[in-house]
Amino acid sequence: MGLASGLVVYIILWWVTLFAVLPWGILQEPAPEKGHDRGAPTNPRIGLKFTVTTIIAGLLWVGVYALVTSGIINVREL
Repeated sequence: MGLASGLVVYIILWWVTLFAVLPWGILQEPAPEKGHDRGAPTNPRIGLKFTVTTIIAGLLWVGVYALVTSGIINVREL
C-alpha cells in the first residue's frame, strides 16, 4: 500500500467512524427555549468525538494495512 492509497483509506475510515461515533452520549434538552431546535444536543462534545474517531480510525487502518501487506487481501486481483 502506497502513501496516497494509505491516506485515502484512512480518510474514508475516519469519516465512516465519525458517523458511527457522533450519536454517542447525545442528550436532548428537556425544555428548550423558544426558537431553539428540540433535537439539538445539550453538550455535543465534538472535540472528544473527533479524538475518539481518530484513534478508532487509526486502529482500523493498522488492521487494513496488515491485511494488505500480508497478502491476505490482494488489491491487484480485485
